Amino acid sequence: MQQIDINCDMGEGFGNYPMENDKQLMKYISSANIACGFHAGDPSTMYTTVKLAIENGVAIGAHPGLPDLQGFGRREIKITEAEAYQLCLYQIAALNGFAVALSSSLNHVKPHGALYNMAAKDYKLARAIATSIYDFNPKLKLYALAGSQMIVAAKELGLQTVSEVFADRTYQDDGSLTPRSNPNAMITDDDKSIEQVLMMVKEGITTTQNRRIISILAETICIHGDGAHAILFAKQIFQSLKDEGINIHA
Repeated sequence: MQQIDINCDMGEGFGNYPMENDKQLMKYISSANIACGFHAGDPSTMYTTVKLAIENGVAIGAHPGLPDLQGFGRREIKITEAEAYQLCLYQIAALNGFAVALSSSLNHVKPHGALYNMAAKDYKLARAIATSIYDFNPKLKLYALAGSQMIVAAKELGLQTVSEVFADRTYQDDGSLTPRSNPNAMITDDDKSIEQVLMMVKEGITTTQNRRIISILAETICIHGDGAHAILFAKQIFQSLKDEGINIHA
């Protein structure tokens, strides 16, 4: 039976952050990428989200980002390879502390936002991030954009990689995501998103904004938990894959 992972970025609030969305989303995903305090999240939210993932049998992942709370980690900040290594190592260790305290462990690491997009194209930055993961625990997996420099760097180190595709983002001809500054970066039609997901998972291809067909490796699907209809959309993706006989598993 064909298998796919569904991951979602979570725990992206502070203090009294309402967890109801995350609670509902946990039913339809197999991996959670939990904010570690740099772009979003705080100790209380991290603890609660890790606990929620454990209760729902969802794999726990660290979601390190740039130190940019105001910009939600989506603004590019020039950092050195050493800084990338250190800030990722710090955040991975922080989330791991909560997982260990709750008698669990981390499964993966997925960089967030601008850090993710920068490292997708910059090999040196990708290598620094991959090295931080390897030095912390070489058994952790790196979730990264399919075909990106992060996948290349991680494989060279011997890290297990999981190639990520996006349900609600459009693609460029080189396999990169359309920048969020572009008005066509997001797919807002749920049916088109589901069509894209099934094409990527079943056929290993997708259609770019320029209407080109490109090959793409889909091992995990990212859905966003902060959309207007996030729970309904997650349920639709989950059910569509099940209807196609595709098993959902981290």
